[in-house]
Amino acid sequence: MDVLIYFIPISLFLGGIGLLAFLWTLRSRQYDDPKGDAERILSDTYDDRPKSD
Repeated sequence: MDVLIYFIPISLFLGGIGLLAFLWTLRSRQYDDPKGDAERILSDTYDDRPKSD
């Protein structure tokens, strides 16, 4: 039972790091267009090369 003194703060710390990482991904707008990617994979047109500007 003495090991809980170490495991509880370590688990809270790791959970906080996970929460901060999730919030960072939200702020950096990584979840903006999930529907566009889902429809793009079903498209019949394939672009082998990126568009050149």
